[in-house]
Amino acid sequence: MSRLPESDPDNSGGKRQKRGVPEGLWIQCDACKATVYRKQMQQNLYCCPECNHHFYVPAKARIAQLLDEESFEEWFTNILPVDPLGFADKKPYRERLKEEQKKTGLTDACVVGKGYMRGRPLVLGLTDSAFIMGSMGSVVGEKLTRAIEQATEFKLPLVIVSGSGGGARMHEGILSLMQMGKVSAALGRFHDAGGLFISVLTNPTMGGVAASFASLGDLTLAEPKALVGFAGPRVVAATVKQKLPDDFQTSEFLLKMGFVDRIVDRQHLRTEIARIIDYCGA
Repeated sequence: MSRLPESDPDNSGGKRQKRGVPEGLWIQCDACKATVYRKQMQQNLYCCPECNHHFYVPAKARIAQLLDEESFEEWFTNILPVDPLGFADKKPYRERLKEEQKKTGLTDACVVGKGYMRGRPLVLGLTDSAFIMGSMGSVVGEKLTRAIEQATEFKLPLVIVSGSGGGARMHEGILSLMQMGKVSAALGRFHDAGGLFISVLTNPTMGGVAASFASLGDLTLAEPKALVGFAGPRVVAATVKQKLPDDFQTSEFLLKMGFVDRIVDRQHLRTEIARIIDYCGA
């Protein structure tokens, strides 16, 4: 009976085993189709090093990109989503919430708080499309409303970065739709008090978010080639029965139509917002 060599602890018979590339180490760019090293892309502010395509950015990474190091104080972390309607589609809403919380590390699709941007104090809010497409449920609306009220009370500039492809969250029915009016009303009071609101649109900003607070900025900035609108392009094309422009509902199209004030590359976004705050004396 043959014996394996004593120096063959993995019982491979002396043959070299193939070593696979760890999963997720590389990522394909949606724009130029180049295969890029994920870590290099993340170090490049989640932009493709070949063509500068802007990838999705998690909320925590976005905060680190925009604010001074360790300056962010998160607010209202004790506000948690519930299932008021007992909603179920392919799975109960309660289960879906738990899965999304485990997957993203967030309690819901919104993070708000106070921080400093190049030494300037401000209130920052973000929606994260990784959590049920960044849809606006009761918690998202409540957090944003309270953050706006705090910005009003402290007389601080307000920046909201929108990344919501889901609009109002259908799992919460009318309770979700009510958040559009609630957040918009809070912004109205903030405006009457002389506050500065800078809205930043990222890919995607759709549905009820685009139809409410995301479109109410005193200044509206957008990242390049971000998809922004209410219904999606295919739905609009089927409704109007016309061929749409190739760049329809992109930030570039909205800039031409006057909906967006400026398109800002991600690497310049922090500097641009700080400059606007200084210019407006906020």
